[in-house]
Amino acid sequence: MSICYSVNIVDIAANYLYPMTSYSFDHFCDLTIDSNVVEANTKFAFKLFQKILKQEGEKNVFVSPISVAIALIMTYNGASGDTQQAMAKTLELQGISLEKVNEANASLVRSLENADSDVKLSVSNSLWARQGIDFYPEFIQTNQQFYDAKIQVIDFDNPHSPKVINSWVKKHTQGKIEKIIDNTEIDGILLLLNAIYFKGNWTEKFDHNLTVKLPFYLLNGTTKYHPLMSGSGSYNYYENEIFQAVSLPYGEERLSFYIFLPRKSTTLESFQQQLSMKNWQKWIKEFKLRDGTIKLPRFKLEYELQLKDVLSNLGMAVAFTKQADFANMTPISTNSNPVVIKEVKHKTFIEVNEEGTEAAAVTEVFDITIGGFIPFEEPFQMVVDRPFYCGIGDNQTGTVLFMGQVVEPM
Repeated sequence: MSICYSVNIVDIAANYLYPMTSYSFDHFCDLTIDSNVVEANTKFAFKLFQKILKQEGEKNVFVSPISVAIALIMTYNGASGDTQQAMAKTLELQGISLEKVNEANASLVRSLENADSDVKLSVSNSLWARQGIDFYPEFIQTNQQFYDAKIQVIDFDNPHSPKVINSWVKKHTQGKIEKIIDNTEIDGILLLLNAIYFKGNWTEKFDHNLTVKLPFYLLNGTTKYHPLMSGSGSYNYYENEIFQAVSLPYGEERLSFYIFLPRKSTTLESFQQQLSMKNWQKWIKEFKLRDGTIKLPRFKLEYELQLKDVLSNLGMAVAFTKQADFANMTPISTNSNPVVIKEVKHKTFIEVNEEGTEAAAVTEVFDITIGGFIPFEEPFQMVVDRPFYCGIGDNQTGTVLFMGQVVEPM
């Protein structure tokens, strides 16, 4: 892939806005991942997902909560006062020091990126600073040190700047998400970007020859014929009176694709009400190996959402108002001249097929601006021929990388 842009837009003035210090990200690979931070990330994931489901209703939804969390935590490093407290509450980080949060997330990312030789998982971060604006060295250095964030000084008034930023997005999502900036001019002082790319091959691939078009029953009562893949064997499986669920592992089985299929007698809304972090953790513990067969739609989805309203409803509305306090980010932030978050934008991509799963996500905090023994059981049959929930999770740390609702496979 070739990315062309003028050298005078990017990479020209970094050293005279703030001192740049080199850090070794490898330092964090041996740190213990703080379970309190992982728990906070998971709590935030389910709060965020529930709010999005309520807002989006009966639509296809696919998000990466960890991408949103990392982008917001990079921003959180510049918050102060009531804004810092509100963001901590939203992110479930109350009582955890900022140093612990940063160290744990650095360790978590490194652990995930090296989880499995059969899985490609990359987490990339970048900060795009308006040319001529001063930022505190500690804010910049912290995001470099713990999030390996690439720092770029850029002329936001140059009409080519969005193309440069979008080129970074395309590169770090392997071309699956081509752009995050639509407008030709950015009126803020800073953009923070997180990009996640995931590609995992199933431990046991689906046989292409067994994929056939079968009915998929939509919420409006109509039926569409869609390719359903077929597999059989021993799977980690759980069922109760409201759903069937199966875990399909990737590679060496540290990471899995989870599918929750509500019973025909269960409405989508009633299942949503049960979908919480507490229940998720309880259900995951109940999974056990069981022989069975599964039919799963082959699908590809792209999804995009503005998160300002969702995050405001989760408790950090102050960060989007003139009462925002980002005094630890830049000296230009004052009571009379507050720096605020204008919007948080999230875009995702997922493709599930016979070989495995490819997924990507980008979160942008943008226009920060002035203003054991297994007893015998009958083999299960799980036919995913109606709306379902899915997620990609790390079985070692419990981190939820992606989660979604598929009401109509595409």
